[in-house]
Amino acid sequence: MSMWFSKSQEEALKELEVNPAIGLTSEEAQERLEKYGENKLKEKPKKSIIALFFAQLNNMLIYVLLGAAAITMAIGEYVDSVIILLVVILNAVIGVFQEYKAEKAIEALQKLTTPRSLVRRDGDIKEIDSTEIVPGDIVIIDAGRYIPADLRLIESVNLQIEESALTGESVPSDKNARDIHEDPKTPIGDKSNMAFMSTLATYGRGEGLVVGTAMETEIGKIAKILDEDHEEMTPLQRRLDELGKILGFLAIGVCALIFVIALFQDREIFDMFLIAISLAVAAIPEGLAAIVAIVLALGVTRMSKINAIVKKLPAVETLGSVNIICSDKTGTLTQNKMTVVKQYTLNHAQEIPPGETSLQGTQDEQELIKSFVLCSDATYENGEGTGDPTEVALIVLGDKFQMAKKALNDKYHRVGEKPFDSDRKLMSTLNQEGKGYRVHTKGALDNILKISTHALVDGGIVPLTEEMKKTYLNVAEEMSNDALRVLGAAFKDTNSVIPPEEMEENLVLIGFVGMIDPPRLEVKDSIHQAKLAGITSVMITGDHKNTAVAIAKELGIAESIDQSITGTEIDQLSDEEFSHRIKDIRVFARVSPEHKVKIVKAFKSHGNIVSMTGDGVNDAPSLKYADIGVAMGITGTDVSKGASDMILTDDNFSTIVNAIEEGRNIYNNIKKSVVFLLSCNLGEVIAIVASILFGWPVPLLATQILWINLITDSLPAIALGVDPGDKDVMKQKPRNPKESFFAHGAGFRAVLGGTLIGILTLTAFYFGLAEHGYSLGSRDIPEDILTYARTMAFVVLAGSQLFYSLSMRNEIKSIFQVGLFSNKYLVGAIIVGFILQLGVISVPFLAEAFKVQNLSPLDWGIVIGFSLIPLTANEIIKIFMRTGAKN
Repeated sequence: MSMWFSKSQEEALKELEVNPAIGLTSEEAQERLEKYGENKLKEKPKKSIIALFFAQLNNMLIYVLLGAAAITMAIGEYVDSVIILLVVILNAVIGVFQEYKAEKAIEALQKLTTPRSLVRRDGDIKEIDSTEIVPGDIVIIDAGRYIPADLRLIESVNLQIEESALTGESVPSDKNARDIHEDPKTPIGDKSNMAFMSTLATYGRGEGLVVGTAMETEIGKIAKILDEDHEEMTPLQRRLDELGKILGFLAIGVCALIFVIALFQDREIFDMFLIAISLAVAAIPEGLAAIVAIVLALGVTRMSKINAIVKKLPAVETLGSVNIICSDKTGTLTQNKMTVVKQYTLNHAQEIPPGETSLQGTQDEQELIKSFVLCSDATYENGEGTGDPTEVALIVLGDKFQMAKKALNDKYHRVGEKPFDSDRKLMSTLNQEGKGYRVHTKGALDNILKISTHALVDGGIVPLTEEMKKTYLNVAEEMSNDALRVLGAAFKDTNSVIPPEEMEENLVLIGFVGMIDPPRLEVKDSIHQAKLAGITSVMITGDHKNTAVAIAKELGIAESIDQSITGTEIDQLSDEEFSHRIKDIRVFARVSPEHKVKIVKAFKSHGNIVSMTGDGVNDAPSLKYADIGVAMGITGTDVSKGASDMILTDDNFSTIVNAIEEGRNIYNNIKKSVVFLLSCNLGEVIAIVASILFGWPVPLLATQILWINLITDSLPAIALGVDPGDKDVMKQKPRNPKESFFAHGAGFRAVLGGTLIGILTLTAFYFGLAEHGYSLGSRDIPEDILTYARTMAFVVLAGSQLFYSLSMRNEIKSIFQVGLFSNKYLVGAIIVGFILQLGVISVPFLAEAFKVQNLSPLDWGIVIGFSLIPLTANEIIKIFMRTGAKN
């Protein structure tokens, strides 16, 4: 690797054959992309399908089944061993399909969350995926962006970069593009003319030439350290995993018990061994974690289609519990299309008509607009703006008064600046003006008044009196009451270049503008919907109290100004006082990002589950501290996206509400699948254990249990996992995160459903024997009659589980209220289940293999009738629950 830090900017640009004013052309960039490859660190090799398949077999139960298959083969029961092996293979294939699908969904999401970078190509500034960056690209750096590759800086203004990822130093390093380091052993932390991949720009701005990408970067050298497994189980998966283990131990205990009882009852040892193993497989819902993973992954993919990218799977569970949404105003609750509608210089107010492009201003107004345009970093050309919407609005204002940004920049060259920061709420630039220099400052009016000593009035500079300050503030307050955002401008002339710390003192106030960012049309409905769902919406903004409350009233967030508080007022309260007051506050105005952590803490102290939005570097702590940190996809910095659990690709408040609805439905779907699986497994256990305890013939053979497990467990459970959302889910209160999985009668329904399925299976078995003159206690029942009775039990066990899945779709609504055919996957799973069941009974070689036979039409009627009972019972219980809920 060349020692770029020891070369001048010109040498580096020459070596990589690029003109910094134009950047690479699209063709050159494409050629270099093919030559150097994508700018991303090497990942672990993906598991092949075969590796995934064998991973499915790495399971204690599967070993037991394979052992059983080997024993059956050894004693000549080839059909049984083939069926066991087929079940094992089918189980593994379904597992592979689930894992593959989940992996693909997560991969697609990772693509969506790739950081983006600003580069200069073909003479224009473009935003591209960081993976598309190539050596020779000119990268634009601003505060809050990650550095996408190793760069030789070619321009830097007060640039500071936090390099702890590489150096361990938490204090940001000052950068200077003009530095050259001759010593080849210069440590990374001292390479002040370089910026490295994965570090973070925290202050100032700059431009850099890409000199290393992907594995050729400094971070690439230590990429192996970063290449760790980050597959965390979600709290829900962990809970279910524990549940699976408990059930596993119970099942093994039950199997041992069966085996011991069978020995005393003098039953066929080998048959009992197979049944004990099958029962273990039936009782342990080994598909739980896989089904949860696939439902979460599919749900997350569905969310990405509604503009919510969930980065961490546990967030899906937490979303269902959110009861406070703290949202930034600008861009999230509003359209982020700032427009200047009024401007004011002392004793002279002017309305700015929309669309007008050739306005004339007084001398003071011209100075006001000039300062605003020169003190902005945004661009606006051919109707398209880039950068901060507030600044774009100021540049559009300049265009209306024939003061185009490009022309002003060329005439008054910028030689220094003090970037905006949320504590000062100011930004200043130093521009050349004739033989001298002029500081232009823009920002919050009250902060500008604090640092101004004079004012510009009718072309002359006069001392700023208290009377004048009052006049300015009164007019600004009137604008705020009309929901306008007020931004002031000031200047001062100097004879020489002054450092940033001297810029913002003894200024001359020129005036201010009022701009509006209209509320998003759809947000009002979303706030109402959230209210019905027991969710409180709260507005957080840096704007004035009056402006914020005016918009909050319009949106239905607040009713009066008493429900608002400012950052200054928060600072005067102790944590206890603030925590006590927060219950009544709906609007937080004039707050800095540092206040956001305090707001989250205060809400959480009351046991609330809080979602917080943010887009800036200093929003990261509050995003991390909130239960759900939500970053903005459009205006958000890479840091805020990195700290968040969810990213809104459209920066829209309504998307948060939609995501909460989706999160609630996903959780409910997982719950349906799990409760359904446990009911089915319990039914199988009850049927077998009861028959053994009472010394009856066993109603099901090992191969039959395995077959039913495969059909009824996998297909309907996955179909329930992708159930269409309940339209009324947002009419319920948020779920308590500590709530058990079996709350609201889910546990009772699982036990009841399982018990019914078990009893009906035994009843069908009894009917099959009784028709031929035998009872459950009879000895020496002929084999063909046992086969007939077992076929009836076999059909009832499978059929009752398949029908029962319909009833699991909603805890309270009937299957007709939900819509009998609204989940096409479930209807398909039930039809496929019955076709397979019918096939096993009707196709001679399958019937022989599974030891079943065809039933008479009357008995088909009986088994179908029995199969419908658990579904009917659950629907009757729901009628009582609905009646109880109304009372």
